[in-house]
Formats: sequence, C-alpha cells, structure tokens
Amino acid sequence: MNVSMQNVDKVSALLTVNIEKADYQERVEKVLKKYRQQVNMPGFRKGMVPMSLIKKQFGKSAMAEEVDKLMQEKVNEYIRENKVNMLGMPLPNEEKMQTIDFDTQENFEFVFDIALAPEFKAEVTEQDAIDFYTITVSDEMVNSQVDMYAQRAAKYEKVEEYADRDMVKGLLAELDENGNTKEGGIQVEGAVMMPSYMKNDDQKAIFATAKVNDVLVFNPNAAFDGNEAELASLLKIAREEVAEMKSNFSYQVEEITRAVPAAVDQALFDQVFGEGAVSSEEEFRGKIKEGIATQFEADSNYKFLLDARTYLMNKVGKLEFPDALLKKIMLLNNEDKGESFVEENYEKSLEELTWHLIKEQLVEAYEIKVEQADLLAIAKENTRMQFAQYGMMSIPEEMLENYAKEMLKKKENVEGLVNRAVESKLAAALKTKATLNNKEVSMEEFGNLLK
Repeated sequence: MNVSMQNVDKVSALLTVNIEKADYQERVEKVLKKYRQQVNMPGFRKGMVPMSLIKKQFGKSAMAEEVDKLMQEKVNEYIRENKVNMLGMPLPNEEKMQTIDFDTQENFEFVFDIALAPEFKAEVTEQDAIDFYTITVSDEMVNSQVDMYAQRAAKYEKVEEYADRDMVKGLLAELDENGNTKEGGIQVEGAVMMPSYMKNDDQKAIFATAKVNDVLVFNPNAAFDGNEAELASLLKIAREEVAEMKSNFSYQVEEITRAVPAAVDQALFDQVFGEGAVSSEEEFRGKIKEGIATQFEADSNYKFLLDARTYLMNKVGKLEFPDALLKKIMLLNNEDKGESFVEENYEKSLEELTWHLIKEQLVEAYEIKVEQADLLAIAKENTRMQFAQYGMMSIPEEMLENYAKEMLKKKENVEGLVNRAVESKLAAALKTKATLNNKEVSMEEFGNLLK
C-alpha cells in the first residue's frame, strides 16, 4: 500500500492511495469466515456452507466494504501523522479517479483533491493596540437594583384607597344597555385585577380614586384592548366568546391590596446575600455595585473579543483559499439549498473560516486547554446568574454544583460551554499580550457600540 500527497499549489493538493490485493485480502477472508458462521442457506447446516458459495454470494460486497474502510483509515492516518492542515474533507478527483470495478480489479487507486489551509502567522504583541471598554456602574443602576430587591421582598397590605399598581378584588357583573345588572349575564365573584395593566388610559382612570365598597362601571373589552387571554381569564369565558363581549360591567370593590416594598435593613441584606454577609446599607450597595460590575465584565470581554477579531483579521489580511474546491465542499454540505446558497454565503463563510484559523493558531500558541473544572465553573456561573435574575443571590454552593452537573449531562450544553471557555481564556490571554486602549462608557454608549 502507498499513500502520497502532491501539492498542486499553495492551498490545494492531490492525495493518492494505492491499495493492492495483499493489503485487504486477510481482512476480506476474516469477514467471509464470519459470514459463514452466521448465514442460513437451504440444504446446509448453519456454519457448514461451503466457502466457495460464501465467496460467490458475498465476496464482491465484502471486498468493496473492506477496501473502502482501509482506504478511509489510511487517508485519516496519513493526514494525522503528517499534520496536514486540511479544510473540509477529501473529494474524489473527477479527472484522475478511474472507475472502480470490483468484478475485474484486484488493485485500486484512489485520487482525492485536498483543500489546504493557507499559511500565515497570527500574533499579538504590545505593539498591537485594541480598545477595551469598561461599563460604568451608575448610582441609578444600584438604586434600581436595590428597589428591585425591596419590591421582591415586599409585604402585601390591605388598604382603603387605590394607588397605582395596587391589586383590586371584587364582584364583577355584566350590565345591560340601560346600565342595570343584566339578567342571566356574566357575574364573577372575587374577580382580581391590576388596573395599572389596562391598555386604555380612560378605563384605567376610572379606578384612580377607587375606595373599598365603591361600585365602578367600566368596559373590560376597551380596558384590555380586546386581548383574548386576559378577557377570557377575567370574565371566565371561552376565548371564542371574547370578540362578542362588548358590554359594560359594574365592579364592586371589596378589597384593595398593596405591595409595600421591604425596608432596606438587615433583614433584606440577609435575604439577598445570606445571613451576616452584609451589615450596613453602604456595604449592601457596594456589593450590588460589585455584582453589576462582574456581569458587565463578561460583556466587556465579549466586545473586546469582537474588536480583537476585527483587528487580527485586518492584520492578517485577505488569505488565499482554493475557492472552487471549497465551494464544492460547501455545496455537498448544503445539497438541499443549492448553488445559489453557496454563491450568496461563500464570502461570509470565508470570513468565519479565516477567524477560525486565526483563533485555532492563537489557542495553540497560548497553550489554551479546557479542563472539566473550567466547564463546571462556567456552568455554575450560568446557574448563579439565572438565580440572580430572580433576586436569589445567596445560593448554597452545593445547589449550584448540582445544577451545573445536570447542565453538563447534555451534549449540546457541553459544546456551547467549551466554546465559551475557549473564548474566555483567549480573551484573557490577548489582554495580557496587547496594549489596551482602556475606555469608560455608559451602558447606553456600550449598547450603541454593539449595534
């Protein structure tokens, strides 16, 4: 057997595989012996079918299968051992590849076109200046977070007069065209509403000065802008009936409930960050500010990597690729979408490929490796942030670890976490190599930078 590669130009090559009978004969014999043990053929006991019959019936297919397996093994072995930086997959060369005939041939030659990655050098030194944006944590952001925690820990109190965002509970009754309770009409006891969620300002204003025991008249359809889900839930009717329900309703206010934000005191500090972790409002606000800054750091690193990508791609410049060959590979991978898809998306795919090659080179140069501990750490941070969205800051470490381990059981999660880990480590490495143009920006300015 012989495998050889001949460069056609800088970015393409021919890979030739010559296979002789001696290379595959033993493998084919072994397969046929196995067939003989398993095959059932009329007139013969199992395992006693003459080998001549086995060869006649299965010999050709066994040879074709083993030659194909051997060819693939040797191609992969050659590419691996010779560190061929190949793009995509080998494609049979239509001109040089002769038709294979397993009936008459014993020796075979396979010829493949190979797309080679272009040679270039990606490096970052202190001579390379890249912007790094730090998002300023404003007092307004901290105040908003404090208010959110206080609202989430709110206590509900019964009050006599309505104020915005209060919840009301009462008797809802459909009225006729004369404003009287409609005989046989809809009545709902204990109907609960939050008038502040009404879409119509005029209807919302009807509740603005409501007191317990007041009887108000409003139009639910107008108040909720005909929303099927909200009206069906409020009036206890089927969605199909909502469109026809245009009546006014009376509403006797029985209760008004108000969410009173928790005091910003030790009880709230303990609830948010754990008992004793914070002992003053100043520390509480400081810890909140620190948490916001940590979340923003991930955003800053993401933006930095985008800028580093643009900078490095410009520095490396336009690379040479075997366009015709890569388009063939792209078409094979997107047969259902056709040639028009390839033509429309080819340049964009080259951009992604260029960045992939640059990133691959840097990852190797900086010896970036992703360990199981890295994946667990990122999974835990993901979990921590999810809990934080619901105001749960002091999650026990054991619970975080259990959630993270469950996340890592799903293959699709692991692939995403590996990519995040690589990019996080690459961003950290690039920050130590390049000169950073440090810039402080507001959240709004940062958002505009990402547009």
